[in-house]
Amino acid sequence: MAEYCQAIEDAGVRLDRLTQLVVETAASWSMAPVVAAYQAMRGVAFMTAVTFVVEIGYVRRFDNPRQLMAYLGLVPSESSTGERVKRGGITKAGNTRVRRVLIEGAWTYRFPARVSPTIQARLGGLPRTVREIAWQGQVRLCARYRKLMAAGKPKVVAVTAIAGEMAAFLWAIGQVVAEQTNFRRNVRMTI
Repeated sequence: MAEYCQAIEDAGVRLDRLTQLVVETAASWSMAPVVAAYQAMRGVAFMTAVTFVVEIGYVRRFDNPRQLMAYLGLVPSESSTGERVKRGGITKAGNTRVRRVLIEGAWTYRFPARVSPTIQARLGGLPRTVREIAWQGQVRLCARYRKLMAAGKPKVVAVTAIAGEMAAFLWAIGQVVAEQTNFRRNVRMTI
């Protein structure tokens, strides 16, 4: 048992060291303003924002949020013939890492909308439009979760739907930040 406890402790130390390395590297990264802006959303902490930016890259490559949601595999599958339309579970066709972190973050929308001290600290220095999008997103996603639960949907289905809409709000924040910081000229595409 002591050996297993030591292995867990060693893994925790390694995780902390690697997280600190990511924090130090991201500070000088050209996409640092985007990472900071994404953290205005509830359920999007530093590592979630970094994962989203690393895996998605330049969010303006998607014309609309639906394209991003489809890329992430967070849209319902469809089997249609003629007049019959049958929708199923999500396609899971897209990026697994981003889909996983978004679904993990979407669980926070089970609780009523509010700005916690942690999120308040992250909002400092962000543009007003980013803060407004994040608040609108929080209000909408919390209400959407309650509505889906009242309709009798399973929690996992409701949270997955919230994750898809959360991606749409992140797309909107990415658009605003890119527009305000002229990323089209300043960011090298490494996708």
